[in-house]
Amino acid sequence: MSLYFLDSSALVKRYVTETGSAWIKALTDPEKRNPLIIARITYDLDMQYQVAELDRTLTEAAGELVTRHPLRAYDAVKLASALRVQSELVRAKSPALTFLSADGRLVAIAQAEGLLTDNPNRHL
Repeated sequence: MSLYFLDSSALVKRYVTETGSAWIKALTDPEKRNPLIIARITYDLDMQYQVAELDRTLTEAAGELVTRHPLRAYDAVKLASALRVQSELVRAKSPALTFLSADGRLVAIAQAEGLLTDNPNRHL
């Protein structure tokens, strides 16, 4: 079992067939029981996802990310959410989180911030 944080560019591949869709569908298969985490701002009605809630502290963390990296606001919120979840996992001595995004720039920034990453576009 692995833990995955999906940004919207990765999550959409579960519902729209494009490069990386088969890989995302395999990771998100309910039978695999992989914990799947999305940010509150990522709209999806499927109850399979755990939601990283948006609050003032997270908003401030997103603002700090924007001052360090060329990020769009929504990307900053998603990245701040993933970083918060990763921090909680480290404190709980849980397995590491993998941040999934089809946005190469966002993946590079997530790596710079210390997250494990993967890009569904690299998988057929």
